[in-house]
Amino acid sequence: MKNFYIVVNEEKDGHKAVRQAIEEYLESRGGICRASSGKFHKGSRYTAISDIPDGTECVITLGGDGTLIRAARDLAGRGLPIIGMNLGGLGYLTQISREGDIRELLDALLLNRYQVEERMMLKGRAYHRGELVTEDIALNDIVMTREGDLRILKFKIYVDGQFLYEYSADGMLVATPTGSTAYNLSAGGPIAQPDGKLLILTPVCPHTLTSRTIVLGPESRIRIEISAENQGKQNAVFDGDTRVLLEPGDYIEVERAQTVTRVIKLDSRSFLDILKHKMYNA
Repeated sequence: MKNFYIVVNEEKDGHKAVRQAIEEYLESRGGICRASSGKFHKGSRYTAISDIPDGTECVITLGGDGTLIRAARDLAGRGLPIIGMNLGGLGYLTQISREGDIRELLDALLLNRYQVEERMMLKGRAYHRGELVTEDIALNDIVMTREGDLRILKFKIYVDGQFLYEYSADGMLVATPTGSTAYNLSAGGPIAQPDGKLLILTPVCPHTLTSRTIVLGPESRIRIEISAENQGKQNAVFDGDTRVLLEPGDYIEVERAQTVTRVIKLDSRSFLDILKHKMYNA
């Protein structure tokens, strides 16, 4: 590949020097490289599809996992493979850190020495008083949580139209295998191989001893209803970014999205090797 587009999170230290180094290296070897401009804002589109020049073959993100996730959501439907360089903290999606060998990564792209993995995404619809108010996609997770005071919340769970259970917890989340190492992991959920096809339903800080994560098939449809007994407002949050306020009686529906994220993989190590390195050498 020869045509690249760089998405930059300008809140990260060192982004200017890294972006310049990438641009100069690619162009010195016959590549074409353009970069995004502007600030990284939560809750708003950071990279418009119209910003991506025709002929672009690869998107490089500079920031962290959050920057890559934002780009994946912004550019969903274009089918462009994405690779990330980590300028943040612990990263499971990004390929190399600022200490890594940038030239080795870029050479692999220029010489087509890489693999592309398809990662499933979620589609969520939020309903207020029975009316659809928000529809969005997520690469990592969709989370229902409280807004304001620390109160126990109750959530009624339905799978494929069948009532499953009423959880008492601080929140509920549905994660993809890619998102299993994010909030799901912190909430005690399982780690899944990232290119798998699963929906992971995990209660956040459940207030019973018997509440457990449930792993569902990719064709399952999940409905999370806010109990009428709850007080105040709750949030539905898509990938920690898009947020919608809901009230008792409102609900969200989550299912597998038709859109996928194509992630470039250069590292020949297995997922388990990478996981072991991240967990014990962070």
